[in-house]
Amino acid sequence: MRTMPAEHSSSSTPEMKRKTSSVVRQSVYQSAWRWHFYAGIIFAPFLIILAFSGAVYLFKPQIEGLLYKDMLTVREVGTTPMAPESIVGKIVKGYPGTVVSSITLENNRESTYKLSVTSDGISKTMYVDPYTGHARGAMDSSKTFSAFFKKMHSELVIGGTFANRLVELAACWAIILILTGLFLWWPRNKASIWGTILPRLSKPGSRLFWRDLHAVPAFWLSLLILIIILSGLPWSGILGGQIDKLANSTNTNTPPFAYSFGEKPESVTVAKDIAEDLPWAAENVPVPVSMSGKYVPLGLNDIALIADDQRVIKPYTITYPAGATGVFTVSTSHSKPGHSATLHIDQYSGAVLTDVRFADYGIMAKLISYGIAFHEGRLFGLVNQLLGLIACLGLMLISISSYVMWRKRKPAGKLGAPTKPKNPKVTIGVLIIMLVCGAIMPLVGLSILIVLVLDLFILCRIKSLRHWFSI
Repeated sequence: MRTMPAEHSSSSTPEMKRKTSSVVRQSVYQSAWRWHFYAGIIFAPFLIILAFSGAVYLFKPQIEGLLYKDMLTVREVGTTPMAPESIVGKIVKGYPGTVVSSITLENNRESTYKLSVTSDGISKTMYVDPYTGHARGAMDSSKTFSAFFKKMHSELVIGGTFANRLVELAACWAIILILTGLFLWWPRNKASIWGTILPRLSKPGSRLFWRDLHAVPAFWLSLLILIIILSGLPWSGILGGQIDKLANSTNTNTPPFAYSFGEKPESVTVAKDIAEDLPWAAENVPVPVSMSGKYVPLGLNDIALIADDQRVIKPYTITYPAGATGVFTVSTSHSKPGHSATLHIDQYSGAVLTDVRFADYGIMAKLISYGIAFHEGRLFGLVNQLLGLIACLGLMLISISSYVMWRKRKPAGKLGAPTKPKNPKVTIGVLIIMLVCGAIMPLVGLSILIVLVLDLFILCRIKSLRHWFSI
């Protein structure tokens, strides 16, 4: 039996290792690319809608200031605003059948007061001159400019739980798109400034041109887009609830000492069920009850004095009690999170039963509050709005360029998806990582399971589909 020369064996081992390492690296790249590709194809249209609606909603103050200027501003600034109770009384008298549920007291002397009212069974927002008590106008709360774009941003206009879950699913997959995109962008060989941090625009219309319009802006804007997406997730239906539970279970949301009188109330009613203009961290604060008995309720003026005495910074909203045991709620989700406040006040005694301020929030709630203010473009004024606009426009460019790039590389009769990796172990390893992401983001996990079922039981068994999806 002949043995192989030692020098030949030693020279082949490093070569085999290099080839194996190269196959593994290529398989990891292919696997990440496939997930990135399919997620992009499916969710890019949703991301364009979210980016567009978000870009418009960022400038809500300026746009609504122009559209509804006659309603939002007073004709002539007076010396002293009327008492809130007098304003409400005048509106109820002047518009029979109108029921007022809340009033927002502004800090800008030129701004009208906002009243949430119900008239003929329709919820409306009424704007009242605080110096004269005359209504400057009213709008159906569900048909305002901001309501339309808010619904587009959160429920794709069509509305309902399913649309809201689609938005959450798209936002969660956008996080994975960013992370896999950064992995794909990372130079595998010697890095070049062109195509890495600067786009190659010398051949407009070419696939390379569109590739760089996709990859380079995505690199520069990845952190900004990621922050905006993450800061919006606390509002989401599934993951948002988990975030709230995490904040409470780790004692990083609202602490017990925020409840001025006694222990945290055991209530199934939470603040968001009864009040408006609430900070995120206070939305699920249990609502206490007013003392029972034959007492005379306090007036709106008394509650406003209590709010001012408690140093609640305007603008703030006073919401009327719901029933005989209900409480007045004073709330403000201030543009500066440090000024946010939520108070529940006994409607008979005026006792402040709950007083939740930014200082009472745990670290997680504070970070989320700042994130939400940044997400809405109100944390630091126009600069914040412009940063959000850049991120939204960038996300639209990234999504559109990916579609064009795909159309340019797509072969006839096939989807044009990247081929499956040659190393099955790598495929399984990347899948495990994806499932971990799915465990953190439940809707992502559910969608991955659906994809696996389709792949195992349908796509792989039908020849035409197997050819189309490059399986």
